[in-house]
Order: sequence, then C-alpha cells, then structure tokens
Amino acid sequence: MEALLRTLFQSFAKSQSVGRMARRYGLRFGASRFVAGETIDGAIEAVRALNATGRVATLDHLGEFVSTEAEAELSMRMCLKTLDAINEAGVEANLSLKLTSLGLGISDELCMRNLTTILNRARLYGLFVRIDMEDFTYCEKTISIYKQLREQIDNVGIVIQAYLYRSIDDIENLKALKPNLRLVKGAYKESPKVAYPSKSDVDENFKRLISTHLMNSGYAAIATHDSQMIDYAKKLIQDLSIPPDRYEFQMLYGIREDLQLALVREGYKVRVYVPFGSDWFGYFMRRLAERPANVWFVLKNLFK
Repeated sequence: MEALLRTLFQSFAKSQSVGRMARRYGLRFGASRFVAGETIDGAIEAVRALNATGRVATLDHLGEFVSTEAEAELSMRMCLKTLDAINEAGVEANLSLKLTSLGLGISDELCMRNLTTILNRARLYGLFVRIDMEDFTYCEKTISIYKQLREQIDNVGIVIQAYLYRSIDDIENLKALKPNLRLVKGAYKESPKVAYPSKSDVDENFKRLISTHLMNSGYAAIATHDSQMIDYAKKLIQDLSIPPDRYEFQMLYGIREDLQLALVREGYKVRVYVPFGSDWFGYFMRRLAERPANVWFVLKNLFK
C-alpha cells in the first residue's frame, strides 16, 4: 500500500493538469504545513519565526515546468525579489532554486544567463545560493553548469542525491572545488537503471557520501530527518574532529520540528528549507511520496 501511494503521489507531482486543478483552491489539504505561504512576505515571516528559535533558513520560490523564455525570466525576477527581501529584512537565510525554473529545459544559455544574474545579486548582498538537484534527466547538465560557475563564483552550492548510483563519483569529481554540497537521499521516482530501488542501499550510500565529502574537506549540508542518519553524522563529525564551520544539518519546513529544535539545543547549526509560492503542488506531492504517513495529516485537513 505504501509503495502504491508513493507511486501515485510521484505521478501527481509531475502532472501539470492535476497541479493546475489543485492550485485553484489555494494552500489547502494540509499543504500549508509544508509551504510557507504563497507570497514573499509570508515566507519572510516564517524565516523570522525560525530565526527566533535559533534556526536559519533557505528560501525557495517554487516553480517548475517553465516552457517559455518569458516564464523563465519571471522566475528569475522572483529569485531577485527574494534576495532583495532577505537583505531588506535582515533575516538569516539564503536562496535555493531549480535550474528548470530558469529555463534549463529551453536552452543552457538562457538558464546560465538567468542564473548568473541571480548570483551577482546574491554576491552584492553577501548571500549564498543553492542549486537544487532535480530528476536524473537534468543531473549531468546541472553539475556541468555548477562546475562552470565555480570557475568564477564561489557563493554557490549544489545538491547530491544518495539514491543515484553515480553520486559517489560526482563527489570525487567535484573534490578539487571544495564544494558546498547539500547531501540528500532524493525524492524523485527514478528507474532502477540509474537509482538504488532499495531503501537500505540508499541509506548505505548516504552514509558513504557524508563520510567521503567530509574527508574531502568540503562543506556538508546534511539534509535528512532520519534520526539514525543524523546520529551517524554526529559520531563521524566527532571522530574526524570536523569543525562547526564545515557542516550543518538541514530539514524541511514543517517536518520534524522537534528534532530541529533538539539539534539547536545541542549546539548544531540547523537550516530549514522554506518553500513558498503559488506553484506549490508538485513540491507538496513529493513530500507525501517521501513519507506516505503524512497522508493521514492531509486527510484530517480535508474537512477543515
């Protein structure tokens, strides 16, 4: 049953028609637990609340399935507005973005132009930008663009997904850049030809990625809600004497807040991924696919 639900939600996440229908009703069905509103102002208020409890944030203006240059430019301008808002509010946050929202599916040149504009604005404010990793079809291009950027820009990081077979090689190939990597398990539905189908294999590879990257002297943003993975990372950090300025833990807005606060009390840096915007449906479906137990939360909200 759980596997069936996961497949269903992953299919919904990719469906533009289902997404359009759901967005007509606004942030309902429990989505507001995972998405910090549809406006920048709402997102900034969510970050203020996180900062007040010792947590920092990364803001992501949700947007996928860009099909025209005009849509890609609109997404780019929303990223600029987000950076402006972070700077004006003086909150502790950086920016996350998806390259498809900037036109990667249209042309590499368009995407690079939009991304460079964003990075230049971020550098003006002393802010950091994280390139989110998407499904496997965009993995190679995303890493290639990141490598090109790092030749001239250092306020940018990328995401590596533990469920992909290639990820350990990607970490080794990026080693010379001393990259800032967010390490995640991965949330897209992939073929067993490119990704581990077994959760236990993904977990083992996640541990391998964490240890390899920490030993390679890069900055590690360890993104997980799995207590066992966090305990593994904490012990590794202690054993390797990794200084606090070389890592942080990251979690999603609305998930495991108890664990987030516990880590803060222990003295760890915790960054919360705060998504916002009207194009929330695909993100919401992927959160349900990751943990179908969240479905019960959604069902309880259907009639509120």
